[in-house]
Amino acid sequence: METNEMKDTVLGEMPGENQPATGDSYTPESLETTEETTNDATTDNVNNLHSDEVEETSVVEPVDFSDEEANLASTEIGDDEPEEEFDHGHGKDYSGYSKAEMIIAIKELVESGQVLKIRRDIEGIKVAFYKRNKSDIDKFRKEFIDGGGVPEEFQAPHDDYENQLKDYFTLYREKRTSENILQEKSKEQNLDLKLHIIEEIKTLVDSQENFNDVYNKFRDLQKRWKEIGTVPQARLNDLYENYNFVVEQFYDFLKINKDLRELEYKKNYEAKLALCEQAEALLADTNIVNSFKTLQHFHELWREIGPVVHEVKEVIWDRFREVTTQINKRHQDYYEGLRSIQKQNLDAKVAISEKIETMTTLNINSHKEWNKRSNELVEFQKQWKSIGFAPRKENNKVYDRFRKACDAFFAKKREFYSELKREMETNEKLKLELCEQAEAVKDSIEWRKTTESLITLQKRWKEIGPIPRKHSDEVWKRFRAACDAFFVRKGENFRSAETQFDENLVQKLALIAEIVAFIPGGQQDENFKNLKDFQRRWIEIGFVPIKEKEKIQLEYRTALNKHFDALKMEESDRTLTRYKSKIESIQSHSKSDFRVRNEREKLFVRIKHLDADIHLWENNIGFFAKSKGADALVRDVNQKIENAKSEIKSLEEKIRVIDGMDDTQQ
Repeated sequence: METNEMKDTVLGEMPGENQPATGDSYTPESLETTEETTNDATTDNVNNLHSDEVEETSVVEPVDFSDEEANLASTEIGDDEPEEEFDHGHGKDYSGYSKAEMIIAIKELVESGQVLKIRRDIEGIKVAFYKRNKSDIDKFRKEFIDGGGVPEEFQAPHDDYENQLKDYFTLYREKRTSENILQEKSKEQNLDLKLHIIEEIKTLVDSQENFNDVYNKFRDLQKRWKEIGTVPQARLNDLYENYNFVVEQFYDFLKINKDLRELEYKKNYEAKLALCEQAEALLADTNIVNSFKTLQHFHELWREIGPVVHEVKEVIWDRFREVTTQINKRHQDYYEGLRSIQKQNLDAKVAISEKIETMTTLNINSHKEWNKRSNELVEFQKQWKSIGFAPRKENNKVYDRFRKACDAFFAKKREFYSELKREMETNEKLKLELCEQAEAVKDSIEWRKTTESLITLQKRWKEIGPIPRKHSDEVWKRFRAACDAFFVRKGENFRSAETQFDENLVQKLALIAEIVAFIPGGQQDENFKNLKDFQRRWIEIGFVPIKEKEKIQLEYRTALNKHFDALKMEESDRTLTRYKSKIESIQSHSKSDFRVRNEREKLFVRIKHLDADIHLWENNIGFFAKSKGADALVRDVNQKIENAKSEIKSLEEKIRVIDGMDDTQQ
């Protein structure tokens, strides 16, 4: 390679033609940044803010965080790989998508083959997903609490969509890393190709071929140079210096005719002039980051354009450099302003963290005070969400401090309510014992003794503290119902017991007279219905004085059975009717409920025994078929089965009679 001294001699007319002059505002964030550097250190400031934004969006109330969700939500997509985007614009709006639609969208993006161009959409889906996720959890928590649940016991349901999101996000990062590795390999290959082109241009200087052939080869090499992709940033400046040097050599040593050279210079001048105008138009662009990105592309194009005449070389370069300086200045001022705002945000977040830390030191001993402090903390969390990003180096630290303070507060609150819950559970056991004691005496007829006992229980009830809200009404209603049941019975007993029994006696005597006077008609169903109505009315009348009870019951059964016997009913109907009379007789005695239940239980036991016998007989039939004289045995067993089934049917009818009598009494 030629020395710098040789280059100055040969290219003395074009210093700084395709490279910035030293001493200007030419920084790694400005002129040297090209399309090939958009994935490297030039965009650190943009990446810093951008990754903070991703993390900040995922902040939810600390009490609801799961470690796994927080890790995914705060993952910075570009921390360990190049970033192809410069601006802070957003991709498609996914806030209206359902979780299922978001999974479909991220799947299509990851499988699209455009892994280096989908970052903003990936971030948009992630942010929208966790906002929707938080909304769903808040809804489930509210339903849990409204249903009587304790807030501290709430656990968010498992979400398969979140696992799918994480899987696609991991696949995206893997594909992106692979693509970047391929790109780096491609850049190295491109570098080798361009170095080879430089060497080929050098050989053209000493070529003895026809001028037109040589010039066509040169133009072909230039075309191939432009078609080759990007190269590693570290080799960019040296590469272009060597390229421009050999191009200048070609123009000078090959001694192109003046007209062709002037035409080439004119074309290059017009192209660079157009770039100056386009760059100046960027000053009116309100999107500072976007204009800075576009300027980097213009610098790449500037390098590709050939030289201009010496007289305008410095002028046009100064014009391009001036607009570059202004755009760089706007870009730097923009991020300086953001840093100032981020510093203010950091101070605000530190202040909130300190206030919450102070709250964790308070000695709170009442439910009312905990509610008050919890509401204050929720307001602090809302304020936190409304504050913008802090500087990247401090953002994670202050967030960890904020979250630890919130976790400490809620841990202390859970401890308080855990102790309160244990106390309330003890109170509930004590009150349930009082309920059982009250229920044990609610049917007592020892009026004075039971009254004193219930009053004592009521005093003890008031002395016991509160119980869990979800059981409070139920336990109180149970205790009150037991007390009320006794005192209602007591009042009724002393007010109208004797009078009511006498009135019932008069009504039953009148009903007996009505039964005796009853003349059956021609319709047997109608006659049977009338007799059933007599039975129903008898039960509805109620008790009579004990000394008249057996006498009047005998008169009633005699009168009613006389009419039933007169009806030409089937034997099964008669049996069922007699059974109804039997149950009615049982119900007229003391402890009738117990005796009726006992009768019903006997019927059920008999049915179970018959079912077991039927099952055994049916199994035995299979064995009889293998023995001599099997037909007779089978007939005998089948007859037993039919008789058992018939008896079961009759028993079920009797159970329905008992159940029907109970419904009538109620």
